[in-house]
Amino acid sequence: MNRTGLFIALSLFAAIALVFGIYPELDLKLAALFFDPQTKSFPLKLNPVARVARDAAMWIAWAFALPSIGALLIKLTWPDRPLLVSGRAIIFLVATLALSAGVLTNFTFKTYWGRPRPVVVTEFGGELKFMPWWDPRGGCGRNCSFFSGEGATAFWTLAPAALAPPTWRPLAYAAATVFGAATSLLRMAFGGHFFTDVAIAGIVTFLVIWLAHGFIYRWRRTILSDEAIDAALTRLAWPAYRLRQRWRQPG
Repeated sequence: MNRTGLFIALSLFAAIALVFGIYPELDLKLAALFFDPQTKSFPLKLNPVARVARDAAMWIAWAFALPSIGALLIKLTWPDRPLLVSGRAIIFLVATLALSAGVLTNFTFKTYWGRPRPVVVTEFGGELKFMPWWDPRGGCGRNCSFFSGEGATAFWTLAPAALAPPTWRPLAYAAATVFGAATSLLRMAFGGHFFTDVAIAGIVTFLVIWLAHGFIYRWRRTILSDEAIDAALTRLAWPAYRLRQRWRQPG
């Protein structure tokens, strides 16, 4: 999580935004690679192996978050016990997953950015007009195409990769990038997203992770400690814990 990664991410975003902004039909051409004109469908969407792979990708991503989520819930339930996972790791992983795959994706852009998915645009047998990535005025009413929630979730595995031991970190980054790209390619093959939907999802997710990692681990003015997070969670959960204890007392 250094400035080189930030420079690469911003450069990719600028290049993709510019090229696909000037030539939005490129999104249609890439989506057409997975479309069968004879059946007027995206055939891989009906493939049972591909559907299992799609579900498995989400389970794999969430598996990296479950230990931190579980440790956080245990701490909030029994605040007198120490955290079972590093406090900084809990905040870093849970916050980045919630922001990238939740708040920014499903509760913001996919709700208010009306870009239709490939399967419903007229070029692929649908009824809605294709819209470039930068135009939110599409005919989609809910759960729209821009940007990809599953792509963001898959690329979020860059967050646990950032916490890998230094000797393994480059390999972890590479594996997370390949995992995110493969999951995104599968979403394109299903007709669920355009290239810009998944590419921008990956870049936005990386930027969220980069900023959170700097805030929690790197920047001196904002750096947090495991002990401070443990104490803050104890203070937060203690009133409810004491109230439960009183309810359990006889009389």
